[in-house]
Amino acid sequence: MDFLDKLNNQQRAAVTAGNGPVLVVAGPGSGKTRVLTQRIAYLIAEEGVRPWQILAVTFTNKAAREMGERVKKLLPDQAIEGIMLGTFHSICGRILRRETEYLPIQSNFVIFDTDDQERIVKNVIREFNINEKLYRPASVLGAISRAKNELITADDYPTQTYRDEIVKRVYAEYQKRLVASNAVDFDDMLMYTARLLEENPSVRDKYAQRFRHVLVDEFQDTNLAQYALVKQLASFNRNIFCVGDPDQSIYAWRGADWRNVQRFEQDFPDAQTILLEQNYRSRQTILDAAMGVIDRAHNRRKKKLFTDRGEGEKIFFYEAPDDYAEASFVVDTIAQLVASRQFEPGDCAVMYRTNAMSRLIEEAFLQARLPYRLVGAQRFYGRREVKDIIAFLRLVHNPADEASLDRVINVPPRGIGDKTLTTLHLVARQNNLQPGHVLLDLARGKESPYWESFSGRAALPLADFGGMLATWRTAALSLTVPELFDRVVKDLGYKEYIDDESEEGEDHWENVDELRRLTLEYSTRTLDEFLENIALVSDQDTITEGNVPTLLTLHAAKGLEFGAVFIVGLDDGILPHSRSFDEPEGMEEERRLFYVGITRAKDKLYLIRSIQRGGRGSQEETFPSRFLDDIPADLLIGKTRTGRAMRGAPAETKWAIHTRTQSASVIETQFRAGTRVKHSSWGEGIVLDSKIQDDDEIVDVVFNSVGIKRLSASLANLKII
Repeated sequence: MDFLDKLNNQQRAAVTAGNGPVLVVAGPGSGKTRVLTQRIAYLIAEEGVRPWQILAVTFTNKAAREMGERVKKLLPDQAIEGIMLGTFHSICGRILRRETEYLPIQSNFVIFDTDDQERIVKNVIREFNINEKLYRPASVLGAISRAKNELITADDYPTQTYRDEIVKRVYAEYQKRLVASNAVDFDDMLMYTARLLEENPSVRDKYAQRFRHVLVDEFQDTNLAQYALVKQLASFNRNIFCVGDPDQSIYAWRGADWRNVQRFEQDFPDAQTILLEQNYRSRQTILDAAMGVIDRAHNRRKKKLFTDRGEGEKIFFYEAPDDYAEASFVVDTIAQLVASRQFEPGDCAVMYRTNAMSRLIEEAFLQARLPYRLVGAQRFYGRREVKDIIAFLRLVHNPADEASLDRVINVPPRGIGDKTLTTLHLVARQNNLQPGHVLLDLARGKESPYWESFSGRAALPLADFGGMLATWRTAALSLTVPELFDRVVKDLGYKEYIDDESEEGEDHWENVDELRRLTLEYSTRTLDEFLENIALVSDQDTITEGNVPTLLTLHAAKGLEFGAVFIVGLDDGILPHSRSFDEPEGMEEERRLFYVGITRAKDKLYLIRSIQRGGRGSQEETFPSRFLDDIPADLLIGKTRTGRAMRGAPAETKWAIHTRTQSASVIETQFRAGTRVKHSSWGEGIVLDSKIQDDDEIVDVVFNSVGIKRLSASLANLKII
């Protein structure tokens, strides 16, 4: 097989490993995706394994798609249809829909997202007269989620404190309402599947015998339920191939447990362990800094990362006088890297520990009139209008979906207030029904046995909405997903409701339009598939491309790479976060988080902190991150409180910005983007942009000494050098 010739020795050993359990400990940038895809291709082409006998599990839909495409390229002449390749949740969804006879739900169950879950928990807390300030719905839901990740049911929930008692009661009722709505949350999908396989040997054997080989990506990010799941699925053939790096386990807050690597070694003592240590991404200096940080971690298998990409430049350390100067330094430096043609804008990334830290960075970009993209801001699927339309479609699919009904029963406003909604819920509970089914029956008008439970003024809008829902459900049997989408939006008059012809209104409608474009991909597929795939979309699946710098948290950076990386906020209390000071496990994860950030950089790495922080007028002195001491001093330059002047070579900027067409003018611009100039007070700088405004030339210049300034050419007396 030709592709094996392109692998290094460690990669080849992993791809061609014999049967039995295999653990591949893959350092950052070591080609783990290549190993996984070529392992699948090798099993099919060389070992004669049928595609449908292979299960490969990833953490994002994007990773699953890329893996499938790569396998196709490797085996263009072979049929590879039938590989079960997808995320844990999508694979669990497929198994659960086939095995509902063993479950408390039906096969057309819906998946509740975080908002839906919180709404139900909030209702339960209120109905139980629990103090919502002491027991916040999000916090209670977090406790329930952690329990499910550890395969703990409401009945088995341990109670050591009064708070535990409250969580247990809410958990039990929350689960009851999920089942009544014929719904699951994300954690249920894993727990139901894991318990289904554990408690039903015939079901377990059916899948374990089918899958001769089970492959798992990002193994360090699995939780206990996910580990139990893959262990059950590999129980018959024992051909389990796990790829991961415990040093990059940074999602404990999501339930990920790096100790699954240790559990694997205990459960499969005969497992082969293969290290992937050759890095294809970063320069050696960056790798040496990363190893300096991670080698201080406890309970880990040491790796010696190396690369053929050369030593590279030293890492630049900058201590800014305050957090405003920290942000300015980042933006000015990126502007210079781009102007000097060292990097494209899209090659640069700014990383921080918490989302709140993006504000000053964003402001600095805006002041400099430089575009950027923010990862982890309000996601597309989290926007109000998008959630509304999805809720309507979910109701069409499953009228028992209580969370969706509560969201949109009065959208657009149709005279159904809180009191009417409460009555609807009450009538439904008294009759052992879901509110959606009562609503559909009310469409029959006075013939409905529930009509008298409502005042005439309340019953009419409920009946109208019930009639509309019944019509959509009938239409859904013959319409495609895009046709149903159009019908629902038109019947609701949703465009008129959401688009008031303001800029904001147009933005809202564009989001609805974008969702419609997505439905076109499901013209030949079912509403069921559309709703399930939407529910499973993750943050990284929605990252858009574009030649602009990226702003993102260190957590969101995992799996990505950039030519130049700026890590800001390297103060004790930020990284490591103050929450970890008294938690050894938490401190270890903060160390791994810094390691992940460092290893995103290919060629240039900037480590930045601020001597004072907290906003103007309330500055507080800070201390450098303790992790900085772990980086060998000979790998760093610029370790001063003032930093150093950064010079960019003369060049035309690649940053396509501010290119508005100017009206004809008798004045012509003297200064072009990329021109080097000198100012009597601020010294040398590079022109970023120039335009004619009010019979004068307005020039944006980035100076080595003071950053970006906007100047009037007639007054500034700039000299071209």
